[in-house]
Amino acid sequence: MASLSSQMNIIVEKTKNLIQMCEALQEENDLLKLEAQSLQVAFDTSSEKVKQLEEKVKALAVAKTLDDSAGDKEAINEKILDTKQKINDFVREIDKCISLLK
Repeated sequence: MASLSSQMNIIVEKTKNLIQMCEALQEENDLLKLEAQSLQVAFDTSSEKVKQLEEKVKALAVAKTLDDSAGDKEAINEKILDTKQKINDFVREIDKCISLLK
């Protein structure tokens, strides 16, 4: 009977160890979830910053196109057409955004 009791004690100890390991893993999992959330927020923030910088680049390209208008008439006409095309692209983007907001 003593061996049955000792086996039972071993099983109880192993069960306690498993419960402790499970709790430790749950805590680690919670920490990893928090870290994943903070990384997602950081990613979203940087993605938004990238979009803003891309818009600035587009605006600078338009401004540079208007600024570089010194040259012959054909080059000026080409730059005007390019600028009109960029403005049309901006208008389409704005229309898409407005339609998404509705």
